Amino acid sequence: MNIKITKNIKESNCVTHNGTFHADEVFSTVLFSRLIPEVIVCRTSDLEDSNNNQFIYDVGGGELDHHQFGGNGKRENGVMYSSCGLVWKKYGKDVIKKYTNDKIDTIWENIDKNLIEYIDAGDNGQIPAIETDYKIVQLATIISEFNPNWDENVEADDRFIQAVELADIIFENAIKSTISKVKAMENVEKSIQDSKDGVMILDKYMPWKEILLNSSNNKAKLINFVIFPSNRGGYNIYTVPEKIGSFESRKLFPKEWAGLKDKELQKVTTVETARFCHNKCFICAVETKEDAIKIAHIANS
Repeated sequence: MNIKITKNIKESNCVTHNGTFHADEVFSTVLFSRLIPEVIVCRTSDLEDSNNNQFIYDVGGGELDHHQFGGNGKRENGVMYSSCGLVWKKYGKDVIKKYTNDKIDTIWENIDKNLIEYIDAGDNGQIPAIETDYKIVQLATIISEFNPNWDENVEADDRFIQAVELADIIFENAIKSTISKVKAMENVEKSIQDSKDGVMILDKYMPWKEILLNSSNNKAKLINFVIFPSNRGGYNIYTVPEKIGSFESRKLFPKEWAGLKDKELQKVTTVETARFCHNKCFICAVETKEDAIKIAHIANS
């Protein structure tokens, strides 16, 4: 990772605030590491010796800060920008070009929706409270816990670098998985169009749920089961969730199949190579593609 810390603002090319750090400037730093050969960060609130050749973010009230009165803009859905969203809005497409030149706008929108917007909402206090008797562990909490504890004598800048190292891995995984998902769109959309009687078949596993649920093809709304080869051998048949992130399915496998395996499942389904049905009835496994299609149609009837 090409990120260093300096106490001398004149030596730096990136400037953010000192003191307690948060997910927004940590991930902003990761974004800048994709744009310049070496990031040299000065964490300070004294900008007197700063210059126009530096990226100044989450401090100073400028273009990449959001602490000024009224903030610094918001999305159509009302989520306000933090420094991370402001950096992504201005430089995100340049970051993506370091990975690919294909479908940049779509990749940008997906990462904004699935990662950056969450960071912004968290920093601006816009994530809805969830009433539970246990703690909801969020990304912002994980990053904030890199800050020195009150009874530790450690250098905060060292902990900042550690937080950036973790954020670097998270962002790298996010952008690669998003590019992979976008590459899958054409194949999944073709499979949606080719679907029959509420069953969609993929030649290989690829991320399909979000694409299916967001598809404008009217046939997508009719699909209840999705078939694809399993990495354990044979074929999996999955139910389709009602919405992204939901544990509720449009249609489940029959409750009589719940938890059954091999001969027991084969007997109740009449499917010769049936191997397993999850006890929550959202996935079945069989040996052959023909039997995968058969068991999906039985469940969908």
